[in-house]
Amino acid sequence: MHVLILGGTAEARRLAELLGGEPDLTVTSSLAGRVTAPRLPTGEVRVGGFGGVEGLVTWVREHAVDAIVDATHPFAGTIGFHAADAAAVAGVPLLALRRPGWTPVEGDRWHEVGSLAEAAAALPALGRRIFLTTGRTGLAAFAGLDGLWFLARSVEAPEPPCPSALEVLLDRGPFTLDGERELLRRHRVDVLVTKDSGGAATAPKLTAARETGLPVVVVRRPPAPTGVPVAPDPRDAVRWIRAQREPGRPAGEDPRPEAR
Repeated sequence: MHVLILGGTAEARRLAELLGGEPDLTVTSSLAGRVTAPRLPTGEVRVGGFGGVEGLVTWVREHAVDAIVDATHPFAGTIGFHAADAAAVAGVPLLALRRPGWTPVEGDRWHEVGSLAEAAAALPALGRRIFLTTGRTGLAAFAGLDGLWFLARSVEAPEPPCPSALEVLLDRGPFTLDGERELLRRHRVDVLVTKDSGGAATAPKLTAARETGLPVVVVRRPPAPTGVPVAPDPRDAVRWIRAQREPGRPAGEDPRPEAR
């Protein structure tokens, strides 16, 4: 059995690791190639795009893929829809591996918005020293906000256009609560901007913001394809993959134990 993991996330790497000991199983992880030095998963790896839906269908057929797991970032954009369309055309079962989103708790001062543009529009009324944790590709949305100072944290340096008053912090999670507390204090941050990426690796910033009473602008996740089973954890994805090898079990069945 050949499993294609559309990866780039910690969950994708963990899934590849878990599948490494599965008998009679070939795993290929596909990375988009947007990061020059990515953390490579266990097993075979390919880097680069497929060339849209047609290219993905061709690759799946040429490499005799039996199942696809879309473990890309919740904000990866069109790849989830391409995977759904390609899986339908190729007749291959598809699972989406998605970490649960964050949920506000007592003490949080969240301002939920639908896009980076909406986040930028909300900032002048909230503060003047902004901590951006939205990735290096979205800074253009904040480029026209004169009078605000920005600290942007990303794995690699962003490309213009960028805000005029910008300090870039190159770093990669996971981050600690003590580290996030110190960062907010040292840079005198009064607003945090983040995407609802979910997961524990970058969640300490939310706790640090809650402790200091900072407003947090949270960009909601974009729409996802309908009709695709979703697993919240790599272990659930392993169960789903094993189920695809069981004769008589419907392809694409919900992988979560509580759903059966």
